[in-house]
Order: sequence, then C-alpha cells, then structure tokens
Amino acid sequence: MDMLIIGAGGHGKVVADVVACEARHRVVGFLDSDTALHGTNVAGVPVLGGVNQLLKLKQKIRGVVIAIGDNAVRQRYSQEMIDIGMELITCVHPRASVASSAVLGRGVVVCAMAVVGVDTTVGDACVINTSAVVDHECVIGDAVHICPGAVLAGRVRVGDRAFIGMGAKIIQCVSVGAAAIIGAGAVVTVDLPARVTAVGIPARVIKRN
Repeated sequence: MDMLIIGAGGHGKVVADVVACEARHRVVGFLDSDTALHGTNVAGVPVLGGVNQLLKLKQKIRGVVIAIGDNAVRQRYSQEMIDIGMELITCVHPRASVASSAVLGRGVVVCAMAVVGVDTTVGDACVINTSAVVDHECVIGDAVHICPGAVLAGRVRVGDRAFIGMGAKIIQCVSVGAAAIIGAGAVVTVDLPARVTAVGIPARVIKRN
C-alpha cells in the first residue's frame, strides 16, 4: 500500500526506515507543518506540504503513520486520520520480535531490536522504540512512547500517553498512570499515579504535570 508519514523530523526518518525494511508498504511522501521542509526530500522521500494536503491526497493514498514524538499530538492526529477515513498503518521492523499472541493496535511503530512479549496488548499510536523490551502480559495504553533501551517486566500496565524514558526499568506487576513521565534510567518499583514525573533509583515523584 502507498502511504504517507506525518512528521518529517528525526522520528519520521526512523519510521520511513522501518517501513522500507519491512517492505510491506511504500512511503510516497511526508507531510509536515514546517514550511521550510515543503518541496524538499527527507530520507529520499518528498515532503509534499502540510497536513492540509490530505484532503487532496486521500483520494489516492489511504495509509498513514503519525511520526510525531509528542504523545498527545500523535494521539490527536491519529484520531483525526481515523475520522477522515485514513488507515493507520502499524509497522514492525523485521529485526524486532513480536510474540504471535501479542496484539498491536493501529498506527503502532515497533523499531529494530525491540521485543513485545507473549499476551501483551499495545494500544493505538504507540512507539516501541529501538531495543525496548515489553515483556509478557503487559497492557500498554494508547499513544505511549517506550524509549530506546527501556525494559518493562511482566504484567506491567501503562496508561495512555505515558512516556517511559530511555533505559528506564519497570519491575513486574507495576502500574504507571496516564500521561506520566518516567525519566531516563529510572527504576520504577511501585505504582505511579497519572500525570507525574518520576526519576531516580528507585524512581520518586518530583512533580505533578
């Protein structure tokens, strides 16, 4: 299927590489709000304009991935794409490992060397980034970003729009609330509520978002 990527920044380049390596779809263009990028090429793919071009392009192109790092913005764009009849494409790098019993939502990106374990559920518009591990029976909400090298043990629950920082670790059976931010390298050993930032070993709440 021919498809578009919304977001022509660094994450957009990563998504384009995942799509190319998976070789199931073909990226025919980026859309980005940065007018300086319009008419240029990113990762060998043309930037066709802003998101307002979708009304014209959707007549021929049905697939899209939202490659925007901000969880809330990625979730909002994803819903807008669904509302106008676009198909959110889920992309899995061929060097990732996704268990046959795992369930991936719409518009999920699983990057190289990432692992999604047995009976795990991943919601819509999530990013499972490079070398991240989501072990067995985890439940990941919508628009979550699990950053490179982060490790979630079994039966972890993560709320919508949470951000699990690079190299963070979450022990088994712990819950992280919606829109929480876990700092890089933190070790989460107890349940954390929604909309907090937690850092350190063990992780402690330093502010409410």
